[in-house]
Amino acid sequence: MEEAQRLVLERVRSLATERVSLEAAAGRVLAEPAPALVDLPPFASSAMDGFALRVGDTPGTLPVVARIAAGLPAERELGAGEAMGIATGGVVPEGADTVIPLEDVVECDNSIEIADHVEEGANVRPRGGDVAAGQTVVQAGVRLGPAQLGALAAAGVVEVSCGARPRAAVLATGTELRRPGEQLRPGEVYEANGLILASQLASAGAEVQRLAAVADEEDEHRRALTRGLEHDVLVTSGGVSVGPHDLVRRVEADLGVEEVFWQVAVKPGKPVSFGVRGSTLVFGLPGNPVSSLVGFELFVRPAVLALQGLADPMPPFEPGRLGSDARPNPHRDQLLRARTRMDDDGIVLEPLGGQESHMIARASGADALVLLPRGEVALPAGSHVRFLRLG
Repeated sequence: MEEAQRLVLERVRSLATERVSLEAAAGRVLAEPAPALVDLPPFASSAMDGFALRVGDTPGTLPVVARIAAGLPAERELGAGEAMGIATGGVVPEGADTVIPLEDVVECDNSIEIADHVEEGANVRPRGGDVAAGQTVVQAGVRLGPAQLGALAAAGVVEVSCGARPRAAVLATGTELRRPGEQLRPGEVYEANGLILASQLASAGAEVQRLAAVADEEDEHRRALTRGLEHDVLVTSGGVSVGPHDLVRRVEADLGVEEVFWQVAVKPGKPVSFGVRGSTLVFGLPGNPVSSLVGFELFVRPAVLALQGLADPMPPFEPGRLGSDARPNPHRDQLLRARTRMDDDGIVLEPLGGQESHMIARASGADALVLLPRGEVALPAGSHVRFLRLG
């Protein structure tokens, strides 16, 4: 599995960059460090509703000479022996060096009584305390989520440089396939892999074209694959094994695709193939739905993210513990569909019943893939494992 992932990423070349408005940048990968345009916060501000004053005037009784609302600075500097009411986020006036919360004073007749000495700088957010103008807010290679977008907006950023979104095509193959809603005849099944893969590609940031499924006929394959190869990424489903109707790899070779590997020691998904034609990345996933879903997460998603310039595109496996016994495959690394739950010691993974690669309905109950390295020894409940989140 690791060797196949390395071979895929070795063939990835990041796409061109483009300027994107911050409003449209959710999910995009930053191509250049994004600096703050202003200090954040841009002025010394109050962290509490309270009173701005001077430490040297405490303890004591001080007249309240002004009230400062958020967004409206004080009209004058704070003088010695004075206090100013201030709202959370309000501009701390010149001359003040601390803010005391409302609940820590006794207010009467427009004056406040402070019983104790107040610490200098308390409840004051210094100008530039989060980030200074010109400093980097988000590094290159980061995928922009809500926290990153919020930080950039607060720092005055209007647009950012991002890796282009890959153009991806999806093609399901098989004479037996019918669209949902059509009448099934004996031997036919509803086509689901195209929808699975299109959804996964979109979640990875690609612009997706879903090609019409094709029958196991060479000319149909040739026409559809020719269209698919015009994209940055082509993902096919079915037709990559060794049967007489498995045409994908042979037709792709005729169209100039250089096959980098075929078959990976992983379960499910052994027949997966990967090749390139020019800059186009070509993935052949098995026809069994779960094999296709798993193969995408292991091999296709990292490539799509790397095309956009993500700094670490590899699948983010996390630590957990098995909730029940599991037996590894002696020859192939195995990915078990599982449900996660929490106990006092962390995440527990409960493998689902029905792990066969055609059981997509059973897989709908999974929110994780548990990695069992190949081996001969069964793993008891409580064993430490790594898992990949789904969805």
